[in-house]
Amino acid sequence: MRDERPQDLPAANGAPRGGVPPLREALRRARVEAVERTDVVIGLKHVELGRLEALRDALAPVFADLPAEIDIFDIGLVPGERPRLFVDMVAFVEMARDRKTYRFLRDGRHGRGAIAESAEIQPIVDAVTSYVARRLVERERLLADDVFDDAGPAVMEQPAPALAPTPAAKRPSPVWARVLAVLFAFGVGGAFGAALVIAVIAAAAKGLMPWFI
Repeated sequence: MRDERPQDLPAANGAPRGGVPPLREALRRARVEAVERTDVVIGLKHVELGRLEALRDALAPVFADLPAEIDIFDIGLVPGERPRLFVDMVAFVEMARDRKTYRFLRDGRHGRGAIAESAEIQPIVDAVTSYVARRLVERERLLADDVFDDAGPAVMEQPAPALAPTPAAKRPSPVWARVLAVLFAFGVGGAFGAALVIAVIAAAAKGLMPWFI
C-alpha cells in the first residue's frame, strides 16, 4: 500500500522530515541576518565618510591660506565607529544619527558643545572658518602676552632724593682773636677781684664787717 502521510509533517522529536534540526536552521538564519546588518552598517559608514570627505575638500582652501608657521590646526579624517573630521585637537565634525546632518563640536573644560549643525556643507564651512579665525586671534594675544612677560614690567626712573644743605663749616678763629679773648677774660676777672677787695677793705674800715673776718 502507498504511504499517504504528508511528507512535510514534523517528526515526533520536532525535526523536519528533511533531517535538519530546528536550532541549526535558526543559527543559519541568524548568521545571514547578521551579515545583512553588517552590510547595512558598513554602507552607512561609507556614506558618512563620503560626506566628511566632501566637507574636507570644501575646507581645503581655508587651511591652504594659513601661514606656514601656524601648527595648531591639523585637519584629518579619522574612520571608526563614528567617523570624524578633526579641525584641531579639540574641535571636529561628525555626522548626526540621521547620517545627513553635519555636527561641528568642540571639547571644552565644561564638556562637549555644538558650535554648528546643518545638513548643508556651506554653513559648516563658514562655522569652521570663523572658528579658525578666532583661534588665530587667541594665538596672537598669547604671543603678545609672552613677549610682555619676557621683557618684564617697565621700570620707572625714580627722581634722586634732594640732598639736605650741608651746614657751612665754621672757620677757626684767628690766633690773635683767641689771645684777646683770654686777655679780656683775665682783665674782667682782675677788675672784678680788685673791686671786691676794695669793697671789703672799705667795709672793714667802717666796722661793717662781721666779727669773724
